[in-house]
Amino acid sequence: MLLDPAPPPVQAQPAAARAGLRPGPRATRSAAAKTPATAPAAAATADLPLAPAAEPALPVLALASPSGAAVAPPLDALSPTVAEEARITAPIAADSTPALRPLAVAPAPIASAPAAVVRAASTPARQADDPAREAAAMAAQQMAQAERLRMAEQAERLRMAEQAERLRQAQEAAEQRAAEQETAARLAAAEAERQAAAREAAAREAAAREAAAREAAAREAAVREAAAREVAARDAAAREAAARESAARESAAREAAAREAQARQAAAQAEREAAAQRADAARQEAGRQEAARLATLRAEQAREEAARLERRQAMGRQLNEEAARRDAAAAAAALQDPRLPSSVSTARRARLFGLADANAELVLYAEAWARKVQLNTRLDGLREALARPHADPVVTVAIRSDGSLESISFVRSSGVPEIDEAVRRILQSQVPFTRFSPALERDFDVVEIRRTWRFDTAVRLY
Repeated sequence: MLLDPAPPPVQAQPAAARAGLRPGPRATRSAAAKTPATAPAAAATADLPLAPAAEPALPVLALASPSGAAVAPPLDALSPTVAEEARITAPIAADSTPALRPLAVAPAPIASAPAAVVRAASTPARQADDPAREAAAMAAQQMAQAERLRMAEQAERLRMAEQAERLRQAQEAAEQRAAEQETAARLAAAEAERQAAAREAAAREAAAREAAAREAAAREAAVREAAAREVAARDAAAREAAARESAARESAAREAAAREAQARQAAAQAEREAAAQRADAARQEAGRQEAARLATLRAEQAREEAARLERRQAMGRQLNEEAARRDAAAAAAALQDPRLPSSVSTARRARLFGLADANAELVLYAEAWARKVQLNTRLDGLREALARPHADPVVTVAIRSDGSLESISFVRSSGVPEIDEAVRRILQSQVPFTRFSPALERDFDVVEIRRTWRFDTAVRLY
């Protein structure tokens, strides 16, 4: 198929001008031969029977083949300079923009200077002198140079057209990238708006939850306040009832005292009237009252003793329950780890969780143990931990009859791990403790001593 016609000519300088060359006399004469009007004048000047000069055509970049397809002329048919420029320009045009269609110029006959020279040689003018042949050769060279200039200009126009097409495609690509960036910016803005709406919805939901929590807390506070008022009202009613009962008891006591005073007065009067008889009766009454007082005192002492016994029994039951739980835990641990000594679960144990006990030997041993701990403990390196807020730890220490340490358990921690570790370190550094006395060893294998540890200038056990 035929290629597109060439675009409008682009104004470009000739190759000789771009190379910085100045045209010589031959180039000037060849430029005058570009128009048909000046061709006869050039022939007359040459005085040769040359064929009339035809209008040289522009360089042909594509020719029509017999099949109708456009083909490029062989580079060997062109002049060396034009062929070299065509070899350089063709790869640039093919690689720069694949979408471009190759430009073509309509073919035109090219005047062959050598043919004119041949025709001139076949005429009788061959017999002319050398100046005529030199003029003919100069004319042929000028025509060849003009042909090369035209082909160079055609190549320059083709390069400029391709450059313009590349600029247009680059502009289209830039516009497409700008459109894509604008679309991305719109999408980003939409996403930012969506995220902002989501954050606002989350903030509203959090505010609603916080308001609901505040309302629930207010309701709970109101319920607690109502319950506290009810408890206070019950306490006030109980105090009023107790006050009424106390007033009634005092009134009854006063009435009883008044009646007793009246009875004593009557007894005194009767005694004065019948001194002999009433003296014996008075002694009998005094003896009866003394017996009643003693009986009342004994009953009160019995009640107090029963109360003390009940308290001790309750304390003993509590200690027994705690011991049973520890024994059960020790037995379970012994079953899981057979390496533990049998004394952990089967030893006879004494427990002193206060400062007093009915067993004097146990109290003396505990006091001696506490003195040893207090007098042999230094608080160096523990000041920083003691400066922090902490509670007084409550520690139970189990000591075997030979003075060895069985276990250390914290009933209440100090809240500072360094202080608890210091307590363990103090106890372990003073092992072994004093051996049990014979009386204490006869009754117990292990003694558990519970003390509250207080740290100030020294260690104090309470």
